[in-house]
Amino acid sequence: MPDNKTPQASPTSAAGTGPSTVGEFADVSAASVATVAELAVEAGKQASTEKARSLGQDAWRELRRNWIFWVSGVLLVLLILMAAWPSLFTDVDPRHADLRNHYLGGPQWSHVFQEDWFGYNVQGQSVYARTVYGARASIIVGVCVTIAVTVLGGIIGMIAGYFGGWVDTLLSRLTDVFFGIPLLLGGLVLLQAFTNRTVWTVTFALTAFGWMQIARVMRGAVITQKQADFVTAARALGAGTNRILFRHILPNVLGPVIVVATIALGGYIATEATLSYLGIGLKDPTVSWGVDISAAQKDVRDGPHALMMPASFLSLTVLAFILLGDAVRDALDPKLR
Repeated sequence: MPDNKTPQASPTSAAGTGPSTVGEFADVSAASVATVAELAVEAGKQASTEKARSLGQDAWRELRRNWIFWVSGVLLVLLILMAAWPSLFTDVDPRHADLRNHYLGGPQWSHVFQEDWFGYNVQGQSVYARTVYGARASIIVGVCVTIAVTVLGGIIGMIAGYFGGWVDTLLSRLTDVFFGIPLLLGGLVLLQAFTNRTVWTVTFALTAFGWMQIARVMRGAVITQKQADFVTAARALGAGTNRILFRHILPNVLGPVIVVATIALGGYIATEATLSYLGIGLKDPTVSWGVDISAAQKDVRDGPHALMMPASFLSLTVLAFILLGDAVRDALDPKLR
């Protein structure tokens, strides 16, 4: 009788096929694991060789690539050297007057860094020497006002932004009141109360009416940062208000404040020169670009060089600070790169 049993695979063939297939999969899996391991090792080596950059390091890297930063930086270094050590550029007394030189000598371009390089003013004083020494008063006022408004406005903005409530309302309305007074007009009115106007009285007057923009920028940045997770975690761990403000929030809000302060510095120098030009700011015997521009504008037809030289240096200084502020802003804001 025919055998109706279904043929079955021989144990030998089954045994031969099974181990071969499993071995192939095992080889593929082992190769994949080895490849992943090699990639992980290479990534680990690359990560270990590259140092993590902080915000400041990243900003400095971007600044080094920006030619505007180098141009403005070189100009500012020269101007700061001129303000700090004017004797490096001239040995002439800026207050020494010789009426025999009275204006009409004009600039002598062949004599570099000499007394008559920029000519003389109406009193026979060296315009070059007064331009060099005039950098000191203007830059000191600009730097001191910038530091003062940054500290004052920063403190007010931090308090208003962090505590909120009625504290924020009170300080915000106070800021709005001062914002309604133009910087030049406020400084002009306040300086009328001083009979002896020095660098420090001008600094005080400009600080009193110049802190509001920094306060607003700081307030907005603090409101954003105080809602961050790391601040919530620090508060949950029992960190005090001072620690949260100065250890956790302040380092993360300095970027926009530094940008605004750097750009505003040039404006403060220009405001000081304007007040001196109007006869409300610095006066003789203080040597200042604004004082020289004010004195030279009466006889600008006879000696235009006496006005153009300090005015050119003033414009160059303001431009250098504005360019530096723009470069710092681009470096600190990734969206602008």
